[in-house]
Amino acid sequence: MVAVGWRAGILCGVVAMTLAATPAHGQSFASIDAAVKEGIQKGIYPGAVVIIGRRDSLLYARGYGHFTWSPSSPVPQPDSSLWDIASITKVVSTAATALRLVDQGKLDLEAPVRRYLPRFSGGPKNQVTVRMLLDHTSGLKSYVPFYLKARGSRARAVDLLYAQPLVRVPGDSAEYSDLNALFLGMVLEKVSGLPLDQLARREVFGPLGMTQTMYRPPASLKRRIVPSGMWRGHPVPGDVNDQNAVAMGGVAGHAGVFSTGMDLARFAAVWLRSGAGPTEQWVRPATMGRFLVKGPHTGSRLLGWDTPEIDPTAEEPSVFGSLISDAGYGHTGFTGTELWIDPARDLFLIFLTNRAFDPRVRESAKQLKFVRANLSDAAVRLVPHGCHQELVARC
Repeated sequence: MVAVGWRAGILCGVVAMTLAATPAHGQSFASIDAAVKEGIQKGIYPGAVVIIGRRDSLLYARGYGHFTWSPSSPVPQPDSSLWDIASITKVVSTAATALRLVDQGKLDLEAPVRRYLPRFSGGPKNQVTVRMLLDHTSGLKSYVPFYLKARGSRARAVDLLYAQPLVRVPGDSAEYSDLNALFLGMVLEKVSGLPLDQLARREVFGPLGMTQTMYRPPASLKRRIVPSGMWRGHPVPGDVNDQNAVAMGGVAGHAGVFSTGMDLARFAAVWLRSGAGPTEQWVRPATMGRFLVKGPHTGSRLLGWDTPEIDPTAEEPSVFGSLISDAGYGHTGFTGTELWIDPARDLFLIFLTNRAFDPRVRESAKQLKFVRANLSDAAVRLVPHGCHQELVARC
């Protein structure tokens, strides 16, 4: 697909404007296509979708390969194919819902977690705040396979989660952890009185027009779901590829959301517009800004998001590539998904694959890093003069 115009109503300050896409002169998408197709040819993933856009427009949207390695399976489509976005759930659902509740004054970032979850208490746990769950400085372990002992019971899974001790001093250092997002999801449920899937739909998916984004997609949508796993040699579209999320009933703060490329593009554009939704201000710019600031001990972590750490001497490249600006931020997912946003360049990239589905190459996660890096740099090269700092500042 060639460059796509995206007309959208945008609330900028208090003035509503409609802006149309204007592709940069001399754009070439050959490098984009080459990077994505290389991943298919190497056997890293059978299918992919790429969407590149700005705050008010789409520059490129295309599907590649097939749902599975069978050439008779469907070709992924940017606007209708559903993907298990794995850990991108953390920003699209959990952190975004937290952002909305903070903006409404219903959630306090500096409050101890025990204010909302009294069972999360005792010893150093008393010091853990909501902010620490978001920036991964809580001191919780990076991962615990509690599904092995949950025996299909969500209540048992929750008990096992509460039983996890801290392994570092709260606030001292950041270590990425699914457990942080799991507890944050439970905090949000306590604050709102709603299950996380309903809350995310009310506060994020609905207001931003993300009509194809959901937890636990119904069986009627299976023909549009790109499988991210196998069971006894057969694809299992619609089953979340995260056993801890399964143990939580398919709705969890760290994983479980399915979405399309276009819905994620809508989400990314709102961040480039400083919280301006399709019809009204979704969150205030100042609140969004609070989520995009590093703390003194958070390393590369913002609230929910990660930022580039580019080391030219490293053996493996940054998934953000080498050309993204220092203002960029994003997130990846185990299944092979990626989303990054660069406000300094007025640019976002959505890259969705099903890397977790029957890869034909060893160390597919490592190999995907190189594809992501090449694709990210190719996306930035599309708009080398795409900086819109004045516009971003005004809005």
